[in-house]
Amino acid sequence: MSTENEGTAVPPAPSAPPVPVDAPAAPAPQAQAPQGPYGQDAQGQAPQGSQGQGASGDAGHPGTSSSAPDPSWPPPPPPTAPYGDGGSGSGPGGWGSSYQQPAPKSGRGRGGLVAAVLVAALVAGGFGGGLGYVLAKDNDESTGSTTVSASANGGDVKRDPGTTAGVASKALPSTVTIEAESTSGEGGTGTGFVFDKQGHIVTNNHVVADAVDGGKLTATFPTGKKYDAEVVGHAQGYDVAVIKLKDAPSDLKPLTLGDSDKVAVGDSTIAIGAPFGLSDTVTTGIISAKNRPVASSDGSGSQASYMSALQTDASINPGNSGGPLLDAQGNVIGINSAIQSTGNGGFGTGQSGSIGLGFAIPINQAKYVAQELIKNGKPVYAKIGASVSLDDSSDGAQITDQGAGGAAPVEPGGPAAKAGLKPGDVITKLDDRVIDSGPTLIGEIWTHQPGDKVTITYERGGKQDTVDVTLGSRVGDN
Repeated sequence: MSTENEGTAVPPAPSAPPVPVDAPAAPAPQAQAPQGPYGQDAQGQAPQGSQGQGASGDAGHPGTSSSAPDPSWPPPPPPTAPYGDGGSGSGPGGWGSSYQQPAPKSGRGRGGLVAAVLVAALVAGGFGGGLGYVLAKDNDESTGSTTVSASANGGDVKRDPGTTAGVASKALPSTVTIEAESTSGEGGTGTGFVFDKQGHIVTNNHVVADAVDGGKLTATFPTGKKYDAEVVGHAQGYDVAVIKLKDAPSDLKPLTLGDSDKVAVGDSTIAIGAPFGLSDTVTTGIISAKNRPVASSDGSGSQASYMSALQTDASINPGNSGGPLLDAQGNVIGINSAIQSTGNGGFGTGQSGSIGLGFAIPINQAKYVAQELIKNGKPVYAKIGASVSLDDSSDGAQITDQGAGGAAPVEPGGPAAKAGLKPGDVITKLDDRVIDSGPTLIGEIWTHQPGDKVTITYERGGKQDTVDVTLGSRVGDN
């Protein structure tokens, strides 16, 4: 499941993840995932003959299965899943490229929006007129007068810090609308937020992907002030990126980071972003679920992202990708990244929109990734050193018989080998988290850091056993 490039209908975890939140300028064909086992080996490559899991991507693309295996890293993207973003993502196709404002079409486009606004105004007017008539009629029968006097002062409106308006007023000045453009002129719109006073902005990888190799990148604050920016580092697997403002102002106010591990289902949420290019939009909801396995891809058929996401019903659409998901106190608890969606959206773009299933990268994980990107320019991934199948299943993550590119399925001397794990073993739990598929296992492993010790429960020959594993590390996406 995914966002700013934003995505598709969420299949039961682990099958199809949500779509990235970003919306592409034109519908892209659904990406196909190679069949066979997915290899999370020492190099993080997918084994030949592996089959990728269906994924949801940016806002609104259903996942599908695929065929040919891809022996190279990154892992093959799930069948199809659009980003939920403010990033990229196409219509019925695979996920998300960044959202581009569609060119006006005669008789439609802007006219459609105006018509919608007029309808809303008429409905409100009709209600107000009807209510006014009833009041006047009652008043006429009792006093013979239809005069209505209104107070000149309705009193001061208080927007306390804990209210949605209070949180938004404090957080909006530290969010930016990001525009990324490739050297060929292609690109899209997403969101980011101030991470530190040095000018670092955190967002989704799929939001800035077009500008990575010599493209153009800008960040615009709600005040209208626009800054050129550059990519400091990006992590495809995590779908996290850090950019830095050029000539950053001295009065930047980083958003306060919360603790995503302490988030509870039912907690209030506030999302800020630029859905369909509408900058500085605020929506609200709750945490609908935690630890939701989500897989998404950029629609290129070459790379996939995996997360153990926070699920929210706050409205998230293409353009929201990379924006902050806040708690009721205004602390960042996640990065809006993908959505599940079922149909094509409006505004003539063919991009799917929110149906109340949005997914965010937990901030505890995103903070670690961002710090590594700022420090080294490259992501660091935790690993077990074994290739696991991406086949659709609900029984667990099976270690494959063949690794990526013909490599050993269990890396010699790696964490899994040291723990005694073998090809054919089916991993069913990591600590207290149930593992029902390869993508679920990958997402859970990546919530940890290299050197962390985890307890793995696995089945072999019909018998269940547990073993402690110290996670290894892999640097970079390639």
